[in-house]
Amino acid sequence: MQQDRYDRRGKAFFSGLMWMLTGATIAAALLIGLNHQISARLFAALNALLNPPQPQTKAEAQSLTLQKIRDASELTTAEFTMQAVVPTEQDATFSGFTIGTTKLLYIAQGEVQAGVDLSQLTSDQMQATEDGIVVKLPPARILNSKIDVNKSQVYDYSRGFLGLGPDAGPQLQSLAQQEALQKIVTTACEQGVLQRASDRAKLVVVQLLTSAGYKAVIVDTQPPMTDTCTPVSPPPSSSTSSSTPILSPPPTSLPTP
Repeated sequence: MQQDRYDRRGKAFFSGLMWMLTGATIAAALLIGLNHQISARLFAALNALLNPPQPQTKAEAQSLTLQKIRDASELTTAEFTMQAVVPTEQDATFSGFTIGTTKLLYIAQGEVQAGVDLSQLTSDQMQATEDGIVVKLPPARILNSKIDVNKSQVYDYSRGFLGLGPDAGPQLQSLAQQEALQKIVTTACEQGVLQRASDRAKLVVVQLLTSAGYKAVIVDTQPPMTDTCTPVSPPPSSSTSSSTPILSPPPTSLPTP
């Protein structure tokens, strides 16, 4: 009996000792793993402190911004539409005497588009500041002008008494389109379409750069290019205007030129 009691105590002692050793081993392993994680994090923190990521240089940021603005190309910020009434005529002569006159009255619907050509923006016109950017826009100019032939018409065409006037309908219509386009562009410039285009272009570029992350944005404009107040696109091709004018029923009243 006494011997059995000693055997049971011995087995319990050794069993407890084994559990203690096992627990100590597991704790040591966890401690080593934890130390490894802490060491790795500490190393990463020191590495980030000693080798911080380099910020993008102002030159690189400015170059990217310049390219982004240039990609907008021609920025149309103002449009002007107008209806013009243009009379044209041509005489038929014989031995220096006028024997007949052909007259054509043309009602033209024209459109003028103005804005800035951002593709002309250079790096010299952009300057980076501490927390923003300064941009000097190219001057506003007429970007496009045209006669809308679908909304224009020959109001009246006459070769005069006994039809002695020259058969010059296509030529008179083409001449009327040219004169109408010139009149519409000139009127658009007189009514300040270039200045409106410049002001709106400034607002658009400010919004573009603000959305790109710049806090302080200054956009300067230049005086508009008034020498562009001439038609920049030819009137409809001869294939459109060379046909005999299609006479429409006279309207109840003519629009004011």
